[in-house]
Amino acid sequence: MIRDITIGQYYPADSAVHKLDPRVKLFATLIYIIALFVFRGIAGFAVITAALAAAVHISKVPLSYMVKGLKAIVILLFITGIFNLLFTPGDVVYWSMGPFKLTDTGIQNAVLMVVRLIYLILGTSLMTLTTTPNQLTDGLEKALGPLNRIHVPVHVIAMMMSIALRFIPILIEETDKIMKAQMARGADFESGNLLQKAKNMIPLLIPLFVSAFRRADDLAMAMEARCYTGGAGRTKMKPLRYNRRDAVTYLCILVFLALVVVCRVFLP
Repeated sequence: MIRDITIGQYYPADSAVHKLDPRVKLFATLIYIIALFVFRGIAGFAVITAALAAAVHISKVPLSYMVKGLKAIVILLFITGIFNLLFTPGDVVYWSMGPFKLTDTGIQNAVLMVVRLIYLILGTSLMTLTTTPNQLTDGLEKALGPLNRIHVPVHVIAMMMSIALRFIPILIEETDKIMKAQMARGADFESGNLLQKAKNMIPLLIPLFVSAFRRADDLAMAMEARCYTGGAGRTKMKPLRYNRRDAVTYLCILVFLALVVVCRVFLP
């Protein structure tokens, strides 16, 4: 399960998506999230599905690798589906027992929310899989650059995001090592009820937190030793520049947004 987490990881490949400016991918992800939660009807669903399928195909990231990351949110998907299924009122009631009701609206909402969460994870993970943490940091800092005029610490925010993304695969690997070490000492993380499993996680969580704080302290000391003082006066080894590919992608994003709006307003 630990190895199946793909959030924050980078998948190297030679594709057009990998070569896009990170600002374009950030904008595309934002528009995709907005469209994902405002679409309505089969037509809007078809447009979003086609756009996601095209992006995955062009990125050359294996779909199986992306789907593998969904294993980490299976419980969240199950809980979301159950709550929408049993607690949503509707016109047609198929089954009822106390506060629980199975209605036509509940079934529709449950399916819709589960699909939206799956598409959300796939779409957002595509950005991190095709963009290195350095590129993502530079793109975020450049995109939020105008906020510097009102004294928003854009560079600090971008640096925090970059460090967080870098720590995700490191902590996943550290968790895997600690889990194997504890299992070699007789720890059992699988058997027992939910409360017993939570208690069994204590030998895993304590060393993980200690290791995370130690790594954070080492990173802070390394940054101070190199006289890091923030983004003032810093230059980029590879400054971001738009090219024709980015302009075409921006146009495709706007066309996608227009199609979703049309499906939302004019189609059932």
